[in-house]
Amino acid sequence: MHPSSIKFPQLTMRERTGPLTSALVQNPGGFGLGMVPKHLQPEQTVSMVCGFCSTGCSLDVHLRDGEAVNLSADADYPVNSGMACPKGWEALTPLAAPDRATTPLVRNKQGELEACSWDQAMAVFCERIKTTHSVHGADSVAWLGTGQMPNEELAFLGALGRFGLGIRHGDGNTRQCMATAVSAYKECFGFDAPPYTYADFEESDVLVFIGSNPCIAHPIMWQRVMQNTHSPDVLVIDPRHTETAAAATKHYAICPKSDLTLLYGIANLLIGMGASDRDFIDAHTSGYEEFERFVAHFPVLHVSDVTGLSIATIEDLARRIAKGKRVSFWWTMGVNQGHQATRTAQAIIALALLTGNIGRPGTGANSITGQCNAMGSRLFSNTSSLFGGRNFENPEHRNEVARILQLPVSVIPDSVGYAYDQILEAIDRGEIKALWIIATNPAHSWIRSGHFAELTAKLDFLVVQDMYPTTETAKMADLFLPAAGWGEKEGTFINSERRFGLIKKVSRAPGLAMSDFSIFQLIAAHAGCGDLFSQWTSPEAVFKILQELTEGRPCDITGIEGYAALEKHRGIQWPAPTDLGPFKTERRLFEDGRFFTPDERAKFICEEPQAHPEPVDAEYPFFLLTGRGTSAQWHTNTRTGKSDVLRKLYPARIYLELHPDDALSQGILPGDTVEVRSRRGSLHADVMITSSVQPGQVFLPMHFAETNRLTLEIFDPISRQPSYKATAVNITKTARSIVHGVRRR
Repeated sequence: MHPSSIKFPQLTMRERTGPLTSALVQNPGGFGLGMVPKHLQPEQTVSMVCGFCSTGCSLDVHLRDGEAVNLSADADYPVNSGMACPKGWEALTPLAAPDRATTPLVRNKQGELEACSWDQAMAVFCERIKTTHSVHGADSVAWLGTGQMPNEELAFLGALGRFGLGIRHGDGNTRQCMATAVSAYKECFGFDAPPYTYADFEESDVLVFIGSNPCIAHPIMWQRVMQNTHSPDVLVIDPRHTETAAAATKHYAICPKSDLTLLYGIANLLIGMGASDRDFIDAHTSGYEEFERFVAHFPVLHVSDVTGLSIATIEDLARRIAKGKRVSFWWTMGVNQGHQATRTAQAIIALALLTGNIGRPGTGANSITGQCNAMGSRLFSNTSSLFGGRNFENPEHRNEVARILQLPVSVIPDSVGYAYDQILEAIDRGEIKALWIIATNPAHSWIRSGHFAELTAKLDFLVVQDMYPTTETAKMADLFLPAAGWGEKEGTFINSERRFGLIKKVSRAPGLAMSDFSIFQLIAAHAGCGDLFSQWTSPEAVFKILQELTEGRPCDITGIEGYAALEKHRGIQWPAPTDLGPFKTERRLFEDGRFFTPDERAKFICEEPQAHPEPVDAEYPFFLLTGRGTSAQWHTNTRTGKSDVLRKLYPARIYLELHPDDALSQGILPGDTVEVRSRRGSLHADVMITSSVQPGQVFLPMHFAETNRLTLEIFDPISRQPSYKATAVNITKTARSIVHGVRRR
């Protein structure tokens, strides 16, 4: 039901919220429905980091009468230096969307969502969760979170879910984008530690982008590349001739998911060329001898057969890397989303270790994060790891967290619980009966999305907490909780280069919508576990708790003197311990060659490449690739779709990129409509004929809801990350086409 069709009762604030919640939502200095904080005076400009991608640009938000009216790019912030992508310029627009949620909604006996008070919503939430636990057992409830909430809210959710409500199974949508990088770094470096700073984009003389299209996915990072004064070689390894590939020195158009074989082959060539840095290897790594023996089984002829690249092309790539003095390796979802993704990421790390390209300016094995706070989700969401990168299985770690949070250690689970895909499998088995979804839209974004809708029908209770009741997921909810968005609350994000930045409250949330922080406070109070979180009074109070949780850890931030320090220094990268020394705007890890493993050495890790689990065949002869479409789109378009400006920058209908040779053989013309079918579903798309894809390959943008009807439910066995990037499909021209601008049948 569209919210415009919901009839809201005429209630006072106290009647709508109930006696337990009215004080919180009316508090002018609070973090729910209150006024904009007093320190934001009329005609002010305040700076805050953007809430879209992981670049972490700072925006100057201009206020009138304490409310945001427009914004511009922050000229002095070290990340973006006055630049912003289209999404950044439109960051305020989603807050004023006409379909914003303004009240809690509960599904009535007629199956319709109707408005209710916060007290009613909390009563339903707590009663249904409690009943599910008592009837179906302790493991019958789960939550799915996000990388788009601030650290303080992520931590509150993780603590409330696991320690307060006894929900052992919780994961976040960062499983879809960053789990591979986390697994790879942990095994190789001893901690989830991206080593770089954005200055490395400008310091490299060779930049290698693998499965990464920063021109579109991270435009401001690409601007940093363009500011490089060293005339660098920019090398792109990608099946598609992306915008980044078009601007590169050299594009290596590999066969889909052959990158692991290519990387091992490059390592073998580099060793044969004498390009390995034995001084660095001997002093700072382990496992090299085994790695050298392993990659010897990847001669260039074999690599050529697997990747589709010529022998000369592969040797050219190796020579370009070998000649570099400062080589940086960069990857994103093209690597992370694969059936053997962790080993592929570790092969990239191995190239950096092999050549000694780590810990120096312009070097590194550098995973670029996706969401605005995916890094925070990795450290503080309490999902894949215990707070601060600890392990649930480690008794010492559990005792540390219990002591810091002043909790009985018995409330901390001794195992990590299910990952995202395992939660959904447990729903399918009937094991999990209640699901709480916060700030994410898996009915659109999860792999094989049609199956997700089938799974929700097996639940007894589905709660969705979001800004909009109109998302594909929110429409399925039994209970909907209206949340504030970026710009309507306070907290911190961590960007791809490990930089903490501030977000601020510059606008009122509409109606009865509340910050996720305040919603968690309400749930704790109604569920009877509020005493456990008596110190969690505000986002900044929680930030201080997070500092305690990081003390002595690789991500130590005890030296950050509160939000004021982040404001003063224009963001601060972790680690920032109390004994850090003089402040530096840009800092990279491992400059001393010491890693976070027990022996302080980085590890070479390798494994035999496995064939793609769904190869093309006579019935499904095309490889479907997916990825970002334009810099004006963001994930499921939940927010970017609210902007008239951004919608004009990308096609209204889903489109398929098809190579001219394949179009000719299929009798397909530009603008024709085709049916694209996989073994899981089908969709119709308009055709864009372009040589950006290779013959035998097609491409669909991830932002359209239809795309994930087709994708393959295969997961990396280590990171549990889905393999979105290569699916076998067929295409069939439909009866509809466009001739001279006129659609005919």
